[in-house]
Amino acid sequence: MKVKVFRTIDEQILILQNKGMIIDDIDFAKDILIRENYFFLSGYRYLFFKSIVNRQFLPNTNFKELYAVFNFDRQIRNITFKNLLIIENNMKSIFSYQLSKQYGYREKDYLKSSNFTSNPEKQRQVNDLLKKMKRQIRINGSQHAATNHYINNYGYVPLWVVVKVLSFGIVSELFTIMKRADQEAISDIYNVSVENLITYLPILANYRNLCAHEDILLDHRTQKEIGDTKYHAALDIPILDGEYIYGKDDLFALIIILKRLLRPDEFRLLVSEFSYELDILAGKLHTISVNKVLEIMGFPVNYKDILNYWRWKCGKEK
Repeated sequence: MKVKVFRTIDEQILILQNKGMIIDDIDFAKDILIRENYFFLSGYRYLFFKSIVNRQFLPNTNFKELYAVFNFDRQIRNITFKNLLIIENNMKSIFSYQLSKQYGYREKDYLKSSNFTSNPEKQRQVNDLLKKMKRQIRINGSQHAATNHYINNYGYVPLWVVVKVLSFGIVSELFTIMKRADQEAISDIYNVSVENLITYLPILANYRNLCAHEDILLDHRTQKEIGDTKYHAALDIPILDGEYIYGKDDLFALIIILKRLLRPDEFRLLVSEFSYELDILAGKLHTISVNKVLEIMGFPVNYKDILNYWRWKCGKEK
């Protein structure tokens, strides 16, 4: 079994040079490697390989190009994270409003198992999730000013305050155990089907955690795929073996989800910011084209055309 050994910064630079990378400014490279971590930065190297087998770089590959891709990923991760937080806060507000309206705003009311699905196969999940919610209220609530205010002054914490201390993962799972009528009331706000929203939520939670931990975003693939949408067809995304090659489990699939959940002005800003960062990256790449990066992201070259289509009137797509 191979063992990964510690390498000094000088050794890391030598490895890159021996594989054909041009490093014009050694001091700059050293500073980036010590600050950003060789392991993380190396996650983008394959974009510049002549061959995955020998891992030699394409002729004239420059360290600054590698850093440009790294920095591009950071920028789009920040943009993505900002928009995911908008979705998270929107959903927490909508979920708490629906459940409080239906079942009451005190813990003894809204945390009853009878408020959720009666499906026998989901009763264990219902009970486990309610326990998780109570535990997060107890642990995180003590550090949250609004939660403490309600406990100290009213003796209870309303759901619209509780959701602030719940993780997005728990809030996402909460939707899956709601009664069908509550699920439909929430889905109708977004003009999507219950089934689509059930698919979207864990994908959103997955990307939210990835962004929060600064993992590599541009080539990320999710375990779940989204269903085919009218956006796939409208953008003429190619089909291979009966499947669209972009927008299923990649970053563009997340863009389609955000298209359906954000307000129009929010989504337009998102695409504008992505486009701006891609333009900056294109100006810094010489060995590869920006289209190669788009392909890794799962973006069709005409991705901006998605702005030409608002959420379909029949919005509850397949």
